Amino acid sequence: MTPGDAAPSGDARADASAGTGAEPDRSRYHIAALAKGLQVLSLFDGATLSLRTSDIAALTGIPMPTAFRIVCTLEDLGYLERRHDGTVQPGVKVLTLGSAAMRGSGLVQLSDRPLRLLADATGETVNLGVLVEDRVLYLARLRNADLVTANVHVGSTLPATYTSMGKLLLAHLPPDELDRRLTDASFAPGAGPNAVPDRAALHAQLEEIRRDGYAVQDQELAQGLRSVSVPVLGPDGAPAAAVNVAVSALRRPLADLHGEILDRLRATAADITTRLRTR
Repeated sequence: MTPGDAAPSGDARADASAGTGAEPDRSRYHIAALAKGLQVLSLFDGATLSLRTSDIAALTGIPMPTAFRIVCTLEDLGYLERRHDGTVQPGVKVLTLGSAAMRGSGLVQLSDRPLRLLADATGETVNLGVLVEDRVLYLARLRNADLVTANVHVGSTLPATYTSMGKLLLAHLPPDELDRRLTDASFAPGAGPNAVPDRAALHAQLEEIRRDGYAVQDQELAQGLRSVSVPVLGPDGAPAAAVNVAVSALRRPLADLHGEILDRLRATAADITTRLRTR
């Protein structure tokens, strides 16, 4: 290199390695402060709506002074909002990012038409969800107005142990991964009258689900609600998501979930699976 030549920048080196097929050392570009900020935001899920700064420090292991600065920065930028009791909660910017991510998800986009056709054909509520630890994250929801779970919407998370989509996806996890995800909190009180009380009862259900290839929830999440779920398979043949049809127990007997509804649900899941594999 001559005296007039400039040393290549980090970006230039990364571009060069990409051009040669070499894998860049991504750890060299790791920004610790940004990672800690994202770690703080990741604490807020469907079960955790607000936290104190001291809670954030304890949960992340970030020193209290650093946690305080991170919270203040996120608050100034609109990613956190302070409540009247001194706790902080996700701000509008976080909600906007989450909504944009879900709308832009390839899975959601590919599933839109099949789900709408299913909702029109059955006249019932249709949901698409994925497993996040021991909870189901709702990626799409086409709701029939008579369901009791009116507060469930896109972005909601519910206990996987009490939902048909959750149980279906739990059933396909390796045993060690299933054990890691399930805790005492996975069986929290306040669910429906038929909710599984413990691991033993859940494992019996999961064995039945693996045998049948679909999952039914009969007033386990909430009284008056039933649903049936089947998997959407990814390119590797493993469940990438689940789709279900949810009905009112006042209108639909349990037998209805094993007939035409299940047949239409399976056809919809197969359609989405094909779209995922050929995109």
